[in-house]
Amino acid sequence: MGSSHGRQVDRLPDRASGLCRRAEVHRVKEPAAVSGLQVGASDLGEVLRLRSEAHGDRLACAFLRDGVDIADSWTYGELDARARAIAARLQGQFAPGDRLVLLYPPGLDFVAAFFGCLYAGMIAVPAYPPRRGKEDVRIVALAHDCRPAGFLSVAAGVEDLEVLQTALGAGEGGVVATDVIGADHAGDFNLRAIDPGAVAFLQYTSGSTAAPKGVMVTHANMMANEFAIQAVMEHDESLVALGWLPVFHDMGLLGNLLQPLFVGGSSILIPPLTFLKRPLCWLEAVSKYGATSSGGPNFAFDLCARLAEAQGVPKGLDLSSWTVAYVGAEPVRPDTLRRFAAAFKGAGFRSEAYFPCYGMAESTLIATGGPKARPPVLPRISTRALLEGRGETRRLPGPGSRRITGCGHAVPQHTVLVVDPETREPSADGSVGEIWISGPSVAIGYYRNPEATEEIFAVRTTDGRGPFLRTGDLGFARDGEFFITGRLKDMLVIRGQNHYPSDIELTVEGAHPGLQPNASAAFSTEVDGAERLVVAVEISRMLYQQLARGGDGSGELPLDELVAAVREKVMEIHEIPVHQLAILKPGGVPRTSSGKIRRAECRRLHGERKLTALAVA
Repeated sequence: MGSSHGRQVDRLPDRASGLCRRAEVHRVKEPAAVSGLQVGASDLGEVLRLRSEAHGDRLACAFLRDGVDIADSWTYGELDARARAIAARLQGQFAPGDRLVLLYPPGLDFVAAFFGCLYAGMIAVPAYPPRRGKEDVRIVALAHDCRPAGFLSVAAGVEDLEVLQTALGAGEGGVVATDVIGADHAGDFNLRAIDPGAVAFLQYTSGSTAAPKGVMVTHANMMANEFAIQAVMEHDESLVALGWLPVFHDMGLLGNLLQPLFVGGSSILIPPLTFLKRPLCWLEAVSKYGATSSGGPNFAFDLCARLAEAQGVPKGLDLSSWTVAYVGAEPVRPDTLRRFAAAFKGAGFRSEAYFPCYGMAESTLIATGGPKARPPVLPRISTRALLEGRGETRRLPGPGSRRITGCGHAVPQHTVLVVDPETREPSADGSVGEIWISGPSVAIGYYRNPEATEEIFAVRTTDGRGPFLRTGDLGFARDGEFFITGRLKDMLVIRGQNHYPSDIELTVEGAHPGLQPNASAAFSTEVDGAERLVVAVEISRMLYQQLARGGDGSGELPLDELVAAVREKVMEIHEIPVHQLAILKPGGVPRTSSGKIRRAECRRLHGERKLTALAVA
């Protein structure tokens, strides 16, 4: 592996002192006001080369295998040399525009391979690495769709990939083990001009494994989105970004890895499995290395808050350097933000650091977020009005209201509209509709899928504005702030009434202490010609361990009380009966690689009677 060549670092320089300011609410800076070497570059590969020339000894990226200590680290000069060496090898084996699937275990080898593809003009296809000795349907489906010329990985994984390549009948380029390519081959690289409009990489979206969709992200898209992230988060060369999301996920790749390299900061990577095994290692690493920007989906913050409440805050934890705590990729729950801030206030965490944001692979990454350094916008809204398509605010709490999290303003140089999905008329302020996006970050479409590209990326409003990306997400805007309320295709219509599944899931998870938070899926199924509510929910690990030990000794699963509590609470709050409740063990609800609940997959498994449940009531 590459760790034997990396410069070992015990601790990053303390860069946080100038960033921990309490700024008032203000307008974000336009990209034109952003300074740095990247302003004159046309693609991200050029940015890295310029930074290597300007400050090659500065730390570019580091890897914490155990979530604590740096196991490997590269400077900008070392990363550039490795990327050049890999690019030289690729130039001799593949043609510009060839698709290359990147299958790497956690570590820095992916970083060099990704930039090697950018340097050589190949199209990188980041993918989830296969489990040794097991066929992965996700990779098979992805490879069938993108028809790669070859695979890139580390030497330890070549044998498995060669078997996969033979089974797929993939290109003749074979499997390239990039970790054994010496940096001394960097001089063999032949620098060629890169077309900003050319596809840089394919970002495969989460969803059904039977029909994956590869988003074609161009070099220009990447540059535009990195500029947008820098502008709204106000990042500069002092940035220390730390994260655990996988680098084949858009937030992990473009946010935690590429953004710090774009602005000249440092990226610190933690293996996703290390975080899942010990979530608080994330915050301990923020403290140890003085990270200024870090984040993830809502469930990560919730997990840490609950652990802190149960076990206490780790001794000596200092989160005062953390000025951008971005939250996205799934619904941002106000209660999670409140609990996390309360749990870690004593460790120096400030609510002003929260940065709820919204985006997707089709918009490269971020579409809304900011301004920076303000508490989250959490208005109380009428649940009934929301179901009727209105984002009405309420001043007082009550059974007919709930709080909702604002996901910021449209990022600079982009337009975000709320549109009636049927009439395509732009919606008035406060009216719920579909979120549409236009701007330089919007990708050019889905690979080898012109029909879906036309349907999703080329829509126009009734007055001719466009083209826009139609996101499939519902929401409303108020005074420039965007609020995401759910997915259009997930909306439940039961007994003639609309219901957001996320609202029902929140009710279910709070109905009984034996249920796991952020671990349920609400969907409908047709029974005798009518739609009925079905809920799949995980029990807590504590309850599962109790059941594994035999419960109360009677041999019966003590779940009757839990089932009754869920049915009663859903009827009380939403006035609909639960037709069927599936009780699952921890980890039983299908999720994406970033931890997002896959409702459609859960519904499919339920319909095919393949949802493994402890009990169904």
